[in-house]
Amino acid sequence: MPPTAPEAPQHPVTIVRHGHARTDPYVWLRSGRWRELMRDPDLLEPEIRAHLEAENAYTAAVLAPVEPLRQSLVRELRARIKEDDSTVPSPDGAFAYYVRHRTGGEHPIYCRAVGGVEEVVLDCDREAEGQSFYRCIACRHSPDHALAAYAVDHNGAEYYTIHIREIASGRQLDAPIGESHGEMVWANDGRTLFYTVLDRSHRPVKVMRHRVGEDPAQDTVVYEEPDPGFYLGLSRTESRRYVVIEAHDHTTSELYLIAADRPLAPPECVLPRERDLEYALSDHGDRFLILTNADGAEDFQIVTMPIAAPARANWRPLVPHAMGRLIRAMLLFRDHLVRLEMQDALPRIVVRRLADGVEHTIRFAEEAYDLSLLPGHEFATRTLRFAYSSMTTPQRIYDYDLEARTRLLRKEQEVPSGHDPARYLTHRLQATAPDGAQVPVSLLYRRDLPVDGAAPVLLYGYGSYGISIPATFVANRFSLVDRGFVYAIAHVRGGKERGYGWYRAGRLAAKENTFRDFIAAAEALIAAGYTRVGRIAAHGGSAGGMLMGAVANLRPDLFGAIVAEVPFVDVLNTMSDASLPLTPPEWHEWGNPIESADAYRAILAYSPYDNVREQPYPHILAMAGLTDPRVTYWEPAKWVARLRARNPQGGLVLLRTNMQAGHGGAAGRFERLEEVALAYAFLLRMFAKDQAAALA
Repeated sequence: MPPTAPEAPQHPVTIVRHGHARTDPYVWLRSGRWRELMRDPDLLEPEIRAHLEAENAYTAAVLAPVEPLRQSLVRELRARIKEDDSTVPSPDGAFAYYVRHRTGGEHPIYCRAVGGVEEVVLDCDREAEGQSFYRCIACRHSPDHALAAYAVDHNGAEYYTIHIREIASGRQLDAPIGESHGEMVWANDGRTLFYTVLDRSHRPVKVMRHRVGEDPAQDTVVYEEPDPGFYLGLSRTESRRYVVIEAHDHTTSELYLIAADRPLAPPECVLPRERDLEYALSDHGDRFLILTNADGAEDFQIVTMPIAAPARANWRPLVPHAMGRLIRAMLLFRDHLVRLEMQDALPRIVVRRLADGVEHTIRFAEEAYDLSLLPGHEFATRTLRFAYSSMTTPQRIYDYDLEARTRLLRKEQEVPSGHDPARYLTHRLQATAPDGAQVPVSLLYRRDLPVDGAAPVLLYGYGSYGISIPATFVANRFSLVDRGFVYAIAHVRGGKERGYGWYRAGRLAAKENTFRDFIAAAEALIAAGYTRVGRIAAHGGSAGGMLMGAVANLRPDLFGAIVAEVPFVDVLNTMSDASLPLTPPEWHEWGNPIESADAYRAILAYSPYDNVREQPYPHILAMAGLTDPRVTYWEPAKWVARLRARNPQGGLVLLRTNMQAGHGGAAGRFERLEEVALAYAFLLRMFAKDQAAALA
């Protein structure tokens, strides 16, 4: 007998807002003690746990016929990972710091070398022994190289505990610091550590100062953010002169500085926040260099400002604004300024000599590729480190001489099981959205694949928060590509691939452009002869999972399957609950349906959960994490329940909840492959040539 899908009980609750009533039958799936659940997953109510475990059992039963394939995929994916890998050492004075993995190890080992002799700073494999979940997100050495501070998540809920240890002896110092957001910066004295902490709603709202050797309970509040819609971040300028506190939402920022040589000094605001004004800064001599969108510079400009007179009236242009050329980031050295830009949906690196303003661009040959700057520890250097890859070319790490304009290959990503870039093709096509916008689509497929409309396509999309999805190398994808898939990325509005305006055109009241762009990308792939209706799998996660839910409602006929990882699908309910961790900071992305009837109606029009209707849906696999503070587990659980109730003649609807992880899924580098293989096995089953046999 085929497995029977769980049927979630319906306990309808009527919600009235702005004169509009709607009914939600699955409110009961939300834990009444979700805050405590983030710290202790055992507190989940028994009836909710029973339902989630029944869903997991059903998913396992449905996919049991492809379990041998899934296990084979895990081995295949693992064979592409260089198990004893290491990053390129980054010099800092007499030391060079790097991260490596041992063969068979799940977690990183933070190391340094002096005189060619390795010293282990932190062995995360050993630290993780005996724990069901362990993720170290940062390990920061003190400026005098004596101490290391590191932040660990023990259950996937992103409540980080900070530990401080003496590097030479490995001895732990002070009591652990809990409830942290994981960001931390050392002052120049090597004894003062700044870090962020979370409030009851999981928002980073305070910057604290800890003195090594003292009780963390006595730590001092340096800055507290009064606006629940703002996050706090911590960093340090490249020169190490300043600790930077950044208060920001998705479109507004405000910076506070503390002189790193005077850690007891109060933070000083650089420029007061103004709605929709963003800025970042570095210091150089007697001036700040500021990257900002102020004064109509939608795609950002760089200006200078005297440190002694920090006011907008004293700004002077350095790199003027150019519409369509988005300055994504700047990296400052003693003698050079480096910019990472995006133009025509492709990145580029521009180098400027500060002494005379002479600029040059580092050029690359491929049609679609990705670049990233890799900041080091040293300021007075003429060496820039950057990473290059394309969808066919494994990542290459280069050291670039900013004066000689020469590059030295320091490392090329190794694929132990073998990879020949010549066997594959990558290029761009342009899809035309209903309003005429040209949507870039990056493609990867085997050179010998017939372009006859028969191939299945995996189409990935995100399209939120201004995040651009790079055309980068991901070894996992070749498990599908080598089995005849075309892998495609739709660079939809809501990202910044075509500048800041591309982001504006995919948020708030314009959010539905993101969905239309994705559908246009699918239709363009069909028109170009790569595939046909029903042979496209859609894939997205988090806000990209919201995209999956929206296109499933709008064009279920177009897609054969959908994989939605930690999908943000209960948009209206979540944005109407100010107690949830990310809701107030997200109102500038989606709108505030509590205060605004227009925002309420706009979100109601596309919110995936609210728009599930009586129609056949494609096969859907939703994946969730029980302790996820970003997209709470009940969003995909409710969505799946409603889909199944209104989709009696459609495809399979599956839910898999990781009961020991959060937003990022499994923590270990090999454990994560189990989840990738699950999604791939699902897709390969759904797109088997003999579909009837595959579903039997």
